[in-house]
Amino acid sequence: MNLNIRATKENTYDAIVVGSGISGGWAAKELCEKGLKTIVLERGNNIEHIKDYTTATKAPWEFPHRLNNTLEVCDDYPIQSQCYAFDEATQQFWVNDKENPYNQVKPFNWLRGYHVGGRSLMWGRQVYRWSDIDFSANAKDGYGVDWPIRYKDIEPWYDYVETFIGISGQAEGLPQLPDGKFLKAMELNCLEKHAREQFKKKFNDRILTIGRAAHATEMHNGRQCQYRNLCARGCPFTGYFSSNGVSLPAAAKTGNLTLRPDSIVLEVIYDEPSKKAAGVKVLDAQTMQTTEYYASVIFLNASTLGTASILLNSVSNRFPNGFGNDSEQVGHNLMDHHYGLGAGGEFDGFEDQYYSAGRRPSGIYIPRFRNISESTKRSDYVRGFGYQGGAGRDRPGMLDGVGADLKKSLTEPGKWSMGFWAWGEHLPYYENKVTLNKDKKDKYGLPTLDIDCEFKANELAMRKDMVASAVEMLEAVGMKNIMSADEMPPPGHCIHEMGTARMGRDPKTSVLNGYNQVHAAKNVFITDGACMASSACQNPSITYMALTARACDWAVKELKKGNI
Repeated sequence: MNLNIRATKENTYDAIVVGSGISGGWAAKELCEKGLKTIVLERGNNIEHIKDYTTATKAPWEFPHRLNNTLEVCDDYPIQSQCYAFDEATQQFWVNDKENPYNQVKPFNWLRGYHVGGRSLMWGRQVYRWSDIDFSANAKDGYGVDWPIRYKDIEPWYDYVETFIGISGQAEGLPQLPDGKFLKAMELNCLEKHAREQFKKKFNDRILTIGRAAHATEMHNGRQCQYRNLCARGCPFTGYFSSNGVSLPAAAKTGNLTLRPDSIVLEVIYDEPSKKAAGVKVLDAQTMQTTEYYASVIFLNASTLGTASILLNSVSNRFPNGFGNDSEQVGHNLMDHHYGLGAGGEFDGFEDQYYSAGRRPSGIYIPRFRNISESTKRSDYVRGFGYQGGAGRDRPGMLDGVGADLKKSLTEPGKWSMGFWAWGEHLPYYENKVTLNKDKKDKYGLPTLDIDCEFKANELAMRKDMVASAVEMLEAVGMKNIMSADEMPPPGHCIHEMGTARMGRDPKTSVLNGYNQVHAAKNVFITDGACMASSACQNPSITYMALTARACDWAVKELKKGNI
């Protein structure tokens, strides 16, 4: 008995954070800085900032296959290798698909990295605030449930997060894309500046601006981007925001952080007398031993699908269908942005101009311009989309000569080209869901996930406009030889999966309240993508971070009041 008491005491903290990615790193930082002894449980291996970025400074010719993926690699990573950020330099940050199975009821690309920092190491670093157009959309058109918050609730937390991590961008004064706390904007090149001016002349409902990115374009808290554009390898200069380089070190600086890699959280432990969660049960990925950790506050930040899996696996007398699942919404309403479509073309002109600012690690952005007012309302679909892309000059299509002549021809730039590629909103459908498959186990003997998700008529109608609008805008810019494309990748491929434990006003139709608390267990918070009630069309990570900071502030205040 005494041994059990001592073990319980040794494994007791003020707070538990499950997951160390973008939202988990923020939860760790905020809780530690507010004085809570916090343990972060990461299912993957440890990645130490700088030391473990083993490919960060290598040149292409230093890789055995010049950054290309071999047939053997594609066989082991059939899903992950489809990602734009997967290559010979980044393979170590992505899961081996054979070792991490899941079941596609309908096609779904689950792209993930199991290690300290999670996908904050490989993310695209694009950060765009949501507006009230997004937070009120469900209530207005009837899809999903009404968000329990509006822009004014999260605006100060966007400010707080952006000020800390460093966001480059340009203020534009758009109601559908609120401006933020920006560092110096990256510079548009000459063709992009030309396109911006043509937009001003030919459109009254849309603009082209530089992408807003989590890069320190000037010295910011000792960090500055070097314009290498090798970000997915991990940045030894901490030029962009990652958990490893920014939020976890801030948490560690307090002396309140315990970081435990190789810790697979199996379930949340429910305590019936207190009507709260007591802690979590963990499987050590190395020893295969299970341990329980206890805390007053628990933050689940294991990613949308990871958090759903934990909740569904957390079964008790109180929650026979999964932790906090009174509404039967856990695992449902799965969303991802639909993309992989747009258009590109060539431009005659600017042959005497190039760009010399290094490899700019961000492109252009065309904010949403559909269904934001009566004049922009569509009859064939609801919600909207935005574009990312950019302009540049490649080498000529034909190279001349050998030896010195070949080298010289390689230095000659080809024609200017530009592309606009769309990101569209995916509506929250109850039937888009994940469930546990207890018949198919992974290598740890744990249930795998069945993923049943698709794009429906609204998304397909939107895609037609996304392609047509890209062509229209390129024509307005003066592009030639325009080619459009719609690759139609399945859900998941945009790596913006959301939903599965949504926020809402009514416990009967949602899992979380307006402060990201589980309705039925007030000491459990979910602030990763699982909490989202809709997907908007903007990259979601900055919203996860702001929601996390806000929820941590609320959690600590409620803890001090004795309410949780």
